[in-house]
Amino acid sequence: MKKKELEAIKNKLQEEKANLEAELNKFAKQNPHNPEDYKAQFEDLGDDETENASEVVKFGLNLTLEKTLEKSLRDVNKALDRITKKDFGICKYCSQEINAKRLLARPTSGACITCKTRLKSL
Repeated sequence: MKKKELEAIKNKLQEEKANLEAELNKFAKQNPHNPEDYKAQFEDLGDDETENASEVVKFGLNLTLEKTLEKSLRDVNKALDRITKKDFGICKYCSQEINAKRLLARPTSGACITCKTRLKSL
């Protein structure tokens, strides 16, 4: 992979990381002991029965969103770590180079198209 392409991917990943962290911080607090773990905060909207129901629904939705964003953040962090370790762009299944176009489109990819297709068909 060309240095310019790798730099573009790294910048894209860092931007995505900042966006994910900003979204998580809107409704969750980061665990001080594990920076990849967030805890959705239960919002107190009031004491009325309707408000209590809304609190529960909103908290449930935030928990689901938290898990989705945390997974995306872990994927981004893994990709950034692979860049640092200089093994970014290598398929974790066949050890072949992943096509640069794939990585530009989906920088968190850890598998080449061939292996990913084979895994989906299993």
